[in-house]
Amino acid sequence: MFVLQMNYFNLVLRCSIVWLATGFGVPATSRAVDFGADIQPILNEHCLACHGGVKQAGDLSFIHRDSALSVIEPGDVDGSYMIDRIVSEDEDDVMPPPEHGAPLSEKKIALLKEWIQEGAQWKQAWGYEPPVAPEIPQVEDSDACRQTIDHFVRKELQEKGVEPAKDAPPHQWLRRVTLDLTGVPPTLQEVREFEADANSRGDAAYADKVDQLLQTPGYGERWASVWLDQIRYADSRGLGLDGRRNAWKYRDWVIDALNDDMPFDEFTIKQIAGDLLPDPDVRDLLATTASRLTQTNEEGGTDDEEFRVSAVLDRVSTVWQTWQGITFGCVQCHSHPYDPIEHDEFYEFMAFFNNTVDCDLNGEDPLLSVPLDPKDEARATQLDRKLRPLRQQVWQQEYDAVSDASLQWTHIESLKASATKQTKVDVEQREGRTEFFTIDTLSSGTTVSLDCELPESTEQLTAIRTTFLPRDPKTALADSEWGFVLSHLKAVVVDSEGNEQELEFSHVIADEPQPLKNPRSSMDSKNSDGFAAYSRIHHARVAVFLLKDAAKVTPGSRLKLDMSCRVQALGAFPLVVRRGSVDVCSDPAAMQVWTDERFASKRDELSKLSGERRSIKSVRIPIMRERPDHLARPSHVFIRGLFLTKDKQVQPDVPAAMPPMAGEGPYDRMDLAKWLVDPSNPLTARVTVNRIWARLFGLGLVPTEEDFGSSGERPTHPELLDHLALKFQNELGWSWKQLIRSIVLSSTYRQDSTIDPDSEFIDEQNRWLARGPRFRMPAEMVRDQALFVSGLLSPDVHGAPVHPPIPDGVWKPFHGGDKWSTPEVGHPDRYRRSIYTYTKRSIPYPMFAAFDAPSREFCTPRRLRSNTPLQALTTLNDTTFVECTQALAKRIQKLDGSVDDQLCEGFELVTSRKPTDAERRILVTLHEQASQTKQESDAEQGLAAYEAVASALLNLDEIMSK
Repeated sequence: MFVLQMNYFNLVLRCSIVWLATGFGVPATSRAVDFGADIQPILNEHCLACHGGVKQAGDLSFIHRDSALSVIEPGDVDGSYMIDRIVSEDEDDVMPPPEHGAPLSEKKIALLKEWIQEGAQWKQAWGYEPPVAPEIPQVEDSDACRQTIDHFVRKELQEKGVEPAKDAPPHQWLRRVTLDLTGVPPTLQEVREFEADANSRGDAAYADKVDQLLQTPGYGERWASVWLDQIRYADSRGLGLDGRRNAWKYRDWVIDALNDDMPFDEFTIKQIAGDLLPDPDVRDLLATTASRLTQTNEEGGTDDEEFRVSAVLDRVSTVWQTWQGITFGCVQCHSHPYDPIEHDEFYEFMAFFNNTVDCDLNGEDPLLSVPLDPKDEARATQLDRKLRPLRQQVWQQEYDAVSDASLQWTHIESLKASATKQTKVDVEQREGRTEFFTIDTLSSGTTVSLDCELPESTEQLTAIRTTFLPRDPKTALADSEWGFVLSHLKAVVVDSEGNEQELEFSHVIADEPQPLKNPRSSMDSKNSDGFAAYSRIHHARVAVFLLKDAAKVTPGSRLKLDMSCRVQALGAFPLVVRRGSVDVCSDPAAMQVWTDERFASKRDELSKLSGERRSIKSVRIPIMRERPDHLARPSHVFIRGLFLTKDKQVQPDVPAAMPPMAGEGPYDRMDLAKWLVDPSNPLTARVTVNRIWARLFGLGLVPTEEDFGSSGERPTHPELLDHLALKFQNELGWSWKQLIRSIVLSSTYRQDSTIDPDSEFIDEQNRWLARGPRFRMPAEMVRDQALFVSGLLSPDVHGAPVHPPIPDGVWKPFHGGDKWSTPEVGHPDRYRRSIYTYTKRSIPYPMFAAFDAPSREFCTPRRLRSNTPLQALTTLNDTTFVECTQALAKRIQKLDGSVDDQLCEGFELVTSRKPTDAERRILVTLHEQASQTKQESDAEQGLAAYEAVASALLNLDEIMSK
């Protein structure tokens, strides 16, 4: 009884110390009031619902200092109207109104008064303030601090009266760090070798082991899944039919970038703007697939512009969540409810991504041919670096030649128009030009025919220029119309006597260097593609058709054009030319663009190099590419977030609450990428450091990884976070590996994870880090560990996604051609690491879903861990785990020694430690009981006993945790 009373007394005493140390028992007037810690939470809770970013009742917002000062008089509590309203006893005046919430407590009112009396110092949320390099704290027993991290952690523990745990045994640390760094546990031999090395060399053995683990391929495979959660990587498109998408080369790029320890600033720039680098290689372009992982909807009848915009909005939110840790998506519809970010600023940021070529279509253009064999990448890059400038040069020379002022073009002023199917077309004078235009609904497969009266002065034809426009060019610039695809242009000259001469074209020159559709295809009568505004049209589009031979024209001749449009977008939207005009040329110089040796030699070289590039076996991967400046989309603010209701036009920029971008605009994605990793950006390094810390300790220094704003949790160790962020940027040169190394070699990480009942009561989530990390592993590590210890895990790296076993009835995709082809038992692809498993957004892999892996539909800053019966049912019954159990049983059965020895070594194989005497007895008893089960043969009976033990081992809580 006395012992219980003393334990209770110690516990109460310790809690009291903590309560006082954290400030809960300190009167408001005994310390300086901190705006972020004391005042902002009060405003968030009681004021911002009516006076925030969304609603600003009475034109008052407590997000912005200038607005708040209209009701606050710094240094004058009695003169502050805010306090008058808060302490009012009149129900009509008191704030907050009774119907909007409970009144402020006396303590909160006292804090507000003290803050005002002290001068009402206003700060932005802590995350928007630049990190400040703190001094390394001096702590008791500093000899126990192996890294600077430890000084900050032990300072907090000392202030709270909590003792840190002792060092973990070498085997426990080794298992923890091997899982953290490679995603699989150490082998039995590695455990024994390390224990001996640690006993003889101490800390040097730990450092060498970390360096060794960081060089293994498993490092990139383990940490890539952390990044792929952020960037919402999947092997399917997501919406509609959720069809397959070839993006796996990007996943391999991430693995390689992490294994090569690519600095995080370079890692960022290549993914945001690799296509805008001066002379990008194949891998630079492949990195931009990060932005093409948005969901697309290939379902028939959808508006591609709606889903293109949705993809752009998702890119904006993903960048802010991934690199800035800010909930930016809500600003799409209104100003941020808690942070100083205005509604218009969302669309200024959106403008960075609004001028890419991709659309929400069946195809995923633009696509990059990425060599299947990495050894061919250097050759592909070499060819690409020759092709890019040559392609631009050839196009520019040709387009300049046909646009030259000396080349005389004659506008067709008199023409008649007709159309097939139900499409109606008419002709009129518009802005000084004779144009045809369609009326009302368009029919699929329409051919628009023009009967053009050639001028009397025309003696020959050498080229025809078509100009196609939106129906309403003024509104289409902001609200694009459906475009067109000119599948085939047939041209016939009819003389005055009715004789017809069909014209043959040699070349087509369009108004952009890298169109999604090949304009020359319009010369092929059997083709569906061709010169196009695919799939939307904002601007007038021009294509020049060069004749192979000059066509003689006699007085009274007419030119008849049949413009066949055979493409229908998403099964419902005919891509038909809706408005346009025609010009003709008689100058022989136009045809020389095709025949002149200066042009022909360049085209021949381009064709030769293109053929060499196509000969490299490759897979086509979606990437980012900018539209040409003359075809750029304007960016507008969306009223209430709806893309159909546009407000003022905006230019690319970042919110005013953040540091400004370097230089003067206009800015592009490259400027944005550099801004994200600029030393002045207060969030990127903090967010990245916090993400790594959370994966190692189970909880971030900022627990709300997704929210570093004023509504998120404040850091548990703010000085430590800033210290690590600045160290990551400056001393470590943005190196993930070196940052991880410094953490896992710290005394904090090395602590024993055994839970002390007293400290657990005070700090259940281990926020103060008084013990080593212990928590349930992510889904991929649970599966990979089972495969590894059973000896089944395939060592193969990279490659197309694989299809391990799944339960019957799960795979029912909307698209029948999306097959789940599980390899036969024994095939290596059946046992690949989990990161290579095919990720379909609409049908998540069941085992991953049971263990809280995200569907990757959107950015997932952190995974929330659950504990459900489904997890146990999965590890007991899932085909993969059953096969692991069988393989592990055979492996244990083949070990040397007696059954007792085999079971003990099997236990050590799985847990990385020797069993206790009690655990050994349980294993032996389980084996004996299972041996008594009747089987068809003694061999089966013997194996069944080992399988019972293996199943128990693979389902231990200890191996589900690290």
